[in-house]
Amino acid sequence: MERVYSLAAMFAVALMVATAGLGLWLGDLHGQIDPAVLRWGTVHRLSGVLAALMVVLVNSISVTYFIGTGRWCREVVETYALAPALIERSRRIKRAAFPASLLGMLAVVAIVALGGAADPATGRPGTEAWVTPHLVGALGLVAAIAWCFQSQLPQFRRQHALIEEVLAEVRAVRLARGLDVG
Repeated sequence: MERVYSLAAMFAVALMVATAGLGLWLGDLHGQIDPAVLRWGTVHRLSGVLAALMVVLVNSISVTYFIGTGRWCREVVETYALAPALIERSRRIKRAAFPASLLGMLAVVAIVALGGAADPATGRPGTEAWVTPHLVGALGLVAAIAWCFQSQLPQFRRQHALIEEVLAEVRAVRLARGLDVG
């Protein structure tokens, strides 16, 4: 699971970097009338939407993984009467991963909100005042999102190690009871 998460996170970061690069290349679109440049503005917006969806997906993978494996751990520990400390360890790991997932999702929402505020295609007056906040915010928040992804990796490793430990204890219990372990 860590590999899937890592690849998806790298893809999300690459999309955000590409979108930021396109935005930097375009510059300020206010007062722009060249249709070709305006089309690239649309590409920037659409790639931003794709990047935002990917960030939410990656963080959702993390949340789902820790909820699912935490529940599995609880059910197996209760079924085989294993040490309740295993359940608590799983909860601690999950609690350590959740803030980064939430922060990553909120950060991408902030980037999108700043981009919407700076978008001259909305036709609202004053959007040019939001160009610099969008630029600075997007660059900083992309770095924050990358950090959020990276900070969740140790939790995946810890949870995987815990799952392996639970499975080893289940094997021992099943062997002691003369049950199939295959």
